[in-house]
Amino acid sequence: MTHPPIYDCFDEHYKTPFGALKQFSPCQFTLKFPRMYEVADPFLVVFRPGYKEKFIALEVSDDSDTLYITYTCEYSPQDVGLHHYYFVTQQHGHRTFIKRRGANEGGYDGTELFQLTVYDPELTTPDWLKGGVMYQIFPDRFAKLGGIDAPLVSPVPIGRKVHSSWNAMPVWEPDEKGMVNNDDYFGGNLKGIEEQLPYLHSLGVTAIYLNPIFESHENHRYCTANYERIDNMLGSEADFVSLCKSAKSLGIGIILDGVFSHTGADSIYFNKFGRYGAHTGAYNDPESPYRDWYSWMEYPHVYESWWGMTTLPNVNENNPAYTEYICGEGGILQKWIDLGASGWRLDVADELPDDFIDNLHKAVKAKGKDKVIYGEVWEDATTKESYGIRRRYLIGGQLDSVMNYPFKDAILNYIKYHDRDGAGDRFKDDVMTILEHYPKPSVDILMNFISTHDIERAITRLAGMEVNGHDRRWQAEHGLNEPEYVYGIALLKCAMVLQFFLPGIPCIYYGDEAGQEGYRDPFNRRTYPWGMENMALVEFVSELSKIRKSCKAFEKGSLLIIKAEARYCVISRIDREIGEVVTIYLNRYRRSAKFKIIPPTENIISFEIIRSVETKRERNLGYLQIPPYDFAAIKYKIEPNEA
Repeated sequence: MTHPPIYDCFDEHYKTPFGALKQFSPCQFTLKFPRMYEVADPFLVVFRPGYKEKFIALEVSDDSDTLYITYTCEYSPQDVGLHHYYFVTQQHGHRTFIKRRGANEGGYDGTELFQLTVYDPELTTPDWLKGGVMYQIFPDRFAKLGGIDAPLVSPVPIGRKVHSSWNAMPVWEPDEKGMVNNDDYFGGNLKGIEEQLPYLHSLGVTAIYLNPIFESHENHRYCTANYERIDNMLGSEADFVSLCKSAKSLGIGIILDGVFSHTGADSIYFNKFGRYGAHTGAYNDPESPYRDWYSWMEYPHVYESWWGMTTLPNVNENNPAYTEYICGEGGILQKWIDLGASGWRLDVADELPDDFIDNLHKAVKAKGKDKVIYGEVWEDATTKESYGIRRRYLIGGQLDSVMNYPFKDAILNYIKYHDRDGAGDRFKDDVMTILEHYPKPSVDILMNFISTHDIERAITRLAGMEVNGHDRRWQAEHGLNEPEYVYGIALLKCAMVLQFFLPGIPCIYYGDEAGQEGYRDPFNRRTYPWGMENMALVEFVSELSKIRKSCKAFEKGSLLIIKAEARYCVISRIDREIGEVVTIYLNRYRRSAKFKIIPPTENIISFEIIRSVETKRERNLGYLQIPPYDFAAIKYKIEPNEA
């Protein structure tokens, strides 16, 4: 006989509401004990790190069951921030503790504390993003005006090399000095992106996240040379305005990449190499207005730099002049929003001080609550510590949401290693933990990607050899063979199903939808394969987008993981307020599978199968027959506030 857990933080029968909690809002906690335990005086113990514990007594709420006795209490947190909790009881005169074991259950053998994230009740996130689809573009590599064979429309600055073929391999080998200079370009530009907006619109894209577009002298443009200018190989300020205007007409917002923890050494601000005049910039001019932006150990040759890379001198973000330049009225943040940007993604957010992010938030939101702020955070953003400080990204007044690396890992590990023991449970635990920890407004716009410019492409990760421990030469020489590619496409489709239908917003890394492959930088930054796309995959992604758009439950609906097993996964997105449920059946196995249709509630008004697959009826029961590596979707209309 399987006994119910004493406590389960993922289950609303034990904790209501599920997940992070608004400040001052009540939360009900429930414990269920077997009578044989002879429990007395149970208490909820809640505390913030560094603050005194609070003890809240639980009272009997159900004494009618002959096998179990149920206790409940209510707690309303008065302070925002990261809280922890556990339970304490008396048994036979001894104090006993109920703590977390595994991801979610409470037991006497538990050793970990439960987490309760409490956030500002004023926290809201932009509605225009919810239910949409994001597309990430590495600007040099996506598209150029007139097509891949068109001549460049802007002059090439000194020191830059342009590939003669759009489909060439990016330069990866060090030069004679052992340096990789990132000085090779393909000529992608803003006008090329604008020209391809109809294509992106056909994919269902509603937001574009652009990697850096400002003047810079390396192809990735993360070493900013001038925050006030578009890099001239990408175009002009007028081109940016035109792109934003054209995108807006199609319902697409443009999100910019803000690199504010460091600048380039080769910049108007630092000017180590004299590009901007022999006596300007902090490195060459002791009287430069930018000198105090940087930290000098031995002026001018020894200075603090990002991860020891002397081409990327760190800035003092809280230097008043720098803060004013970036975050002040009419500063860099507001300038580009005024010109059409819909928000910012913050590079290495964990290296930006809290005070700076506070000021950044004020500057961006002064232009409208619909302007979004994303942060690059690779871990759980609610438990993240950097430089000895617990970060407060998502509790209000800082980030709207983050890049969702935990979901990326959960999806790809589940799809690739599905047959490992406990793979389904691990997937469920990893996903539900993030949903439990993050405020609901942030969850609704999580940037859900499976590839980016910083990691290998998803298809390569799923079907290729493991990259860890291999150098760039090995990565350059190893791609997917034909059987691996076919298998990779099948697995990629399965991963994309989860990417599109879990809470948050799917973020397509340019070319993933076309079957582009590649290991890590620079192989993950190859050009979009115009004319060589895997059109079946493009159409599949377009179909996923159409399903998202047709179902309101994907905007703000909660998640129920019904099954996550080695060969298949069944999830539901549930929006009680509008009365809609969508159930996704994913078969990630190489053989066809039959799924029993289980209605999500008894109070169904109507339903429709919105992804056509074979249906059968046996003994008055409905079944879905789903081909290998494929999925089905059913949308239910239910009575509002029912689930």
